[in-house]
This record gives sequence, C-alpha cells and structure tokens, in this order.
Amino acid sequence: MKKSRYFIMAVFFMTIAALSFSASGRSISYKIDGKVYEGYYSINKSSKAPLVLLIHDWDGLTDYEVQRVEMLADLGYSVFAMDLFGAGIRPTEVKDRRQHTGELYADRQKMRSLMLGALEVARMKGGNIHNAVVVGYCFGGAAALEFARSGITLKGFATFHGGLTTPEGQDYSRTKGDILILHGTADANITMDDFAKLAVELENNGVSHEMITYSGAPHAFTVFDSQSYRKEADEKSWKRFTEFLEETLNK
Repeated sequence: MKKSRYFIMAVFFMTIAALSFSASGRSISYKIDGKVYEGYYSINKSSKAPLVLLIHDWDGLTDYEVQRVEMLADLGYSVFAMDLFGAGIRPTEVKDRRQHTGELYADRQKMRSLMLGALEVARMKGGNIHNAVVVGYCFGGAAALEFARSGITLKGFATFHGGLTTPEGQDYSRTKGDILILHGTADANITMDDFAKLAVELENNGVSHEMITYSGAPHAFTVFDSQSYRKEADEKSWKRFTEFLEETLNK
C-alpha cells in the first residue's frame, strides 16, 4: 500500500476521552496526522460481536449519530461512530457544512485515510474488523460508498439518503462487500436519476446490491424531530437495515 501524507499507520495515536454519554457508549479522542478527532463508541464485550462503523451527516457527529449507535448497541453490535471533521467541529450553518464536506470531496485520499483511521480505532478498542459493515447518513452515505470503491475488505456498505454520485475516474470494480441503498423517492437533492445511474454501475461491475426507495420520503427522512422526518419510511428502512446486518454479518 502506498504511503501518503495522510496515511494513518505512521501517524496514528489514540487517547480515550474521560466523558461518558451513556451506560454503554463513550466518546473517544484520537489523532490522525496531528489533528484531534472525537468519535463515539460502544464495544460489545464479546470478541465475536460484529462491528458496525457509522459515518455522520454534514453537521458532524451529533446526538443523532449517538442515538443510532445506542440503537445498534442494544441489538448486540459493537459500534464506532467516526469523526471526519475534527474534534469540536460540528457546523450549524449551511455554508460551514458545505465547507467541511467540500474539503473532503475535493481530497478523496484524505477521506479514505480518515475512514481507515477510524477502522483502526475500532480495532484497537476490540472491534471485530473482520466481520464489519459501514453505514452512513447523507454525507456519510457518500463517504460509505467512497470506502466501498476503495476496495477495503468489509462485508457491507449501507447508506440512508446518502450521496450516490460516483466521482470522475472512479468505479466499483474493486468493491468487495454487499451494498444496501435506502433512499427517499421524494429526495430533491439526490434524485432518482442518480439512484438509477448507480444501480446500472453496480450491476455492470457485478456488485451484490439492494436498492430501495420510499414513497413520499424527502432527503434526510430518518432524522428525528426534523421537518424531513417520515416515520413510516424511517421505520421500514431501519428494519431492512437491521435485517441486512443479520444477513451480511452472519455469512
């Protein structure tokens, strides 16, 4: 594997944060290339427990992702919610959210390295990286598909209302795991044309995939207490995702 200035193994240090947010989960601070990031993890005591890596939306790792971590932990999974922006960077203004996501979209190698770093954090904390799935929300969904295209050896990649466009010069020829796309048919940001184009790409590259859309569901339809939230679509998509975990991680 080629080295880059962002490559994790040469620059990776980790310290455990003292804060505890719940009975099962904790925040964790770690460094990549000298910059501090703050994730959130809940590691099952069983070494055989499957691992779920969770990637946040464009507002950074917030209480929403923490809640999803706890929901997955309650099902018996080890879970690590990574931080792709940096400790304390949780943008609330649209222009700031666009800035931080735009920087990573413009530097795909850095995005991949940050995800590799998070995978290493999970491993060092006891997560079973050999039986793992990545899931992302919105921006995090686009990042999960970036990870899939990188050729990382994981069992699955799932997105909720995530970005679906493949960057120029990339494809899914190296993808090893199954892909699950959970999307809102009424999403005005990521259109059904994007959805259909991805379906063709995955099929042409022989990638095992399942893609579902939910009628009347706009962008960010799973975000609790938001105007975009759609209870039925959220509950149906969550049910399918948990089934996907059971099917994929028990192979």
